[in-house]
Amino acid sequence: QLQLVESGGGLVQPGGSLRLSCAVPEASGFTLDYYVLAWFRQAPGKEREGVSCISGDGGFTKYGDSVKGRFTISRDNAKRTVSLQMNSLKPEDTAIYYCASTTGWNRCHLGEYEHWGQGTQVTVSS
Repeated sequence: QLQLVESGGGLVQPGGSLRLSCAVPEASGFTLDYYVLAWFRQAPGKEREGVSCISGDGGFTKYGDSVKGRFTISRDNAKRTVSLQMNSLKPEDTAIYYCASTTGWNRCHLGEYEHWGQGTQVTVSS
């Protein structure tokens, strides 16, 4: 089982920024180069939403329509981390953000994933 550990959530005012990180402990025993990493979110009473994904080689990214132009995903396979830089945050970005992973190399998608983290809360409020 590939373990994913999120961090960086918190409370931020509208228009502010947050950076989420997800670490994959080396003890997991997986070579990250062959795994797509992604961020999903779920707000109370709403369905889970795909936020962004990045391919195993880092060369392909995809964003949900609601975050395009505001969020940026990146990864560092040597450090075994994936990050989500969130700018111009809006109250509707409030949700639990989950890191997820599935196998993949040079493409990614915002569909089904096998491995999930525990989530980190992001609250955008004045």
